[in-house]
Amino acid sequence: MYALLAVYCLLIVGASLAGGWLPSLIKLTHTRMQILMSLVGGLMLGIGIFHMFPHAVVELGPSQIDRAAWWMMCGLVTMFFLLRTFHFHQHDHDLDPQFTVELHPGHDHDHDHDHHRGVADVHHLSWIGVFTGLAIHTLIDGMALGASMQSEARHAGAGWLIGLGTFLAIVLHKPLDAVSITSLMAAGGWTKSARMSVNLTFALMCPLGAGMFVLGVDQLSTAESVVIGCALAFSAGVFLCIALSDLLPEMEFHSHNRLQLSSALLFGLALAYGIHCLEPDHSHQHERGESTSLRL
Repeated sequence: MYALLAVYCLLIVGASLAGGWLPSLIKLTHTRMQILMSLVGGLMLGIGIFHMFPHAVVELGPSQIDRAAWWMMCGLVTMFFLLRTFHFHQHDHDLDPQFTVELHPGHDHDHDHDHHRGVADVHHLSWIGVFTGLAIHTLIDGMALGASMQSEARHAGAGWLIGLGTFLAIVLHKPLDAVSITSLMAAGGWTKSARMSVNLTFALMCPLGAGMFVLGVDQLSTAESVVIGCALAFSAGVFLCIALSDLLPEMEFHSHNRLQLSSALLFGLALAYGIHCLEPDHSHQHERGESTSLRL
């Protein structure tokens, strides 16, 4: 499990670094960004519902489903207030001159949610709030990955599929987060070397979160199931909030390309469910043996 977790973390770091460099390599159109966001949003929504919450119930026990629901709500509300405080989950910027944004008839870019700001409105230090919020968000992602892998590793036969769904949701989402930070820094006049340093720091947040969780839970052998179950339920709430923060604005403000965006969403959900179906049958069971019974 630890070797696979290390591979996952390396791939996530690479994806995050690539996302930060993306604006200097290719031009991102508005349509392409929205389709990607819908795809990843659907995947994260599916992972939260099909993977994290069921595994949380397995770890806590069927009689503790209320506890799992409570922790899921805590995760959702926590991420909601992080989004409200730091305003970091805005991927579709027209801040960097290298971004190509396609404007469509009927698409109101002047709505109250302020999804698009001009370069003149960008302060030299605007990226700090975005970085802080995304860094906390990424630490939580790392903990979610660690919790998923710990839970699935407890079920013999999971093999190389351990944590695959959570990993895919994170690795596809990190480039979008990284590009938000580096775009703001570029618009604020920061040098390429400064952007690379901040991007590298951000990329290491997910492995840090995963390592903290795995090493911490190993010290709690008597309460391991409870910790993993609560962490999975909390992470499910986080994934739901992040997914819906991408998907709900699309439904309200993007009347164009509805077929493409809806198809991308459904593909993401289907991918999440497909990974769920590949898991061993016994990993979905809600009956647990005495060796993993809870001490409540």
